[in-house]
Amino acid sequence: MSDFLLRTISFVFHPLIMPLLGVIFYFSKTPRFIPDPIVKGKILSIVILSVILPLLLFYLLKTLNKVNSIYLKTTKERILPLLLNCGIVLVILLRVFPYFEILELYYFFVGILCSTLACLILAILKVKASIHMIAASGFFMFAIAIGIHFQININGTIALTTIILGAIATSRLHLQAHNGAELIIGMFLGIMPQVILLNYWL
Repeated sequence: MSDFLLRTISFVFHPLIMPLLGVIFYFSKTPRFIPDPIVKGKILSIVILSVILPLLLFYLLKTLNKVNSIYLKTTKERILPLLLNCGIVLVILLRVFPYFEILELYYFFVGILCSTLACLILAILKVKASIHMIAASGFFMFAIAIGIHFQININGTIALTTIILGAIATSRLHLQAHNGAELIIGMFLGIMPQVILLNYWL
């Protein structure tokens, strides 16, 4: 039962959904008036670009025998998917959240790009970092920053996200997908770009 639960946690909180959660969280908390058609259009764009497109590319890479599983267990099979993801994030920055529209989300995705590039460089150097922890901790830091930025109480979100981070770490250790060092590296790579970029929008 616990094995099934921990596997489910790894699947449900897959890195692909974290950018989408960040966008939904922003639109649910911002006090600014943003017309519903724009909100729906932005969310749909992120669903297509950050969830559906990477899944389609994954199945293409799997068909070509470039990857073995969606969890990208080895550093070698991480390189091409991470490179493609960098390209997708650049498209998001240029077309969905350009600098002159929604500054907070623009820098959120700049942070995601920096984290992805750092993970790619480590993969090339044959160092493995937890992509699950990168994505979840990046969202965690962004949520805290949004709470400070708009001066709203997000204690519930912080508590829930902390529990989720712990559950993800436990899951990855239990499944022997990562060791403790790889989880810590992942958390560092997720949080630090978001923290550094706070200087530009907070």
